[in-house]
Amino acid sequence: MDTLTHGLFGLTIYCAQNREKMTSREKKALLFTAIVASEIPDIDVVASFTETGRIMEQMWHRGLTHSIFLAPIWALLICAISRWLFRIKAWRFFWTALLAVLIHITSDVFNSWGTGLLEPFSSARFTVGTIPIVDPVIWVLFMAGFILSRLLRHQPAHRIFQIAALCMFLHFSVQSAQGLWLEHQMKPDYDQVELSASFIPWHFDLIGKKGNHVEIKSVTLWSEPKLKQTLVSSEQSDLTPLFKKNPKAKVLYEWSPFVVIVDNSRQLGIYDPRFYRNGESFLAEYIHK
Repeated sequence: MDTLTHGLFGLTIYCAQNREKMTSREKKALLFTAIVASEIPDIDVVASFTETGRIMEQMWHRGLTHSIFLAPIWALLICAISRWLFRIKAWRFFWTALLAVLIHITSDVFNSWGTGLLEPFSSARFTVGTIPIVDPVIWVLFMAGFILSRLLRHQPAHRIFQIAALCMFLHFSVQSAQGLWLEHQMKPDYDQVELSASFIPWHFDLIGKKGNHVEIKSVTLWSEPKLKQTLVSSEQSDLTPLFKKNPKAKVLYEWSPFVVIVDNSRQLGIYDPRFYRNGESFLAEYIHK
């Protein structure tokens, strides 16, 4: 998910807790804990400031920092910082921090980029593809909770945000169930199938590969699949020169579920068809001949 959405998850966690008996300092500590814990797995972006980090960005981003095994360590670290900053016993906020980190990690699994959920014990990328990286539905649900908490003064604000959080969970569940069912139905037609969620709720792009052909179809539960694009991959091409001259291409090849190979008189390259928009994919690596 994008940075804003992760931040809204953190704010929802904060607002959904009863803070009536908390001191001002405790409220600040709780807010700090919820927000920072919701963002901290993305600290891996600092690696992109190094040359090696730029080459390995595909593998390292959402890699070890997004591992479920690191989640308790993140939670303990944030609690320690919160205790030092606000001079309170912040250890009771451990479960808030752990919840926020786990929500970050698991929500990222649901979009096409995926996460290294089991690193360092497995380098496998876990991705469902049923939720877009930028999901306006989450923004709308948070804003609805915020507005209602201001309008319905007679209702406890934390109860309203608990309902908003439940609606977010239901959104993930319903949309993911639809996407996985559509993927299941289309699997027999292809050798490999991947999903990429649209920004429009309950709409998906299904990317299927059979032989050297890749089809991108727009699919929903209530309509027939609509073919958007047919791509041809040069499967017999030798990618050794590409990997030798462009190390990022090898990383992309290993990271993606499958790629489309481009080999013509001008260039040799690969791209991830899940991110194919307007005639090109923004995840692509080439060399000129």
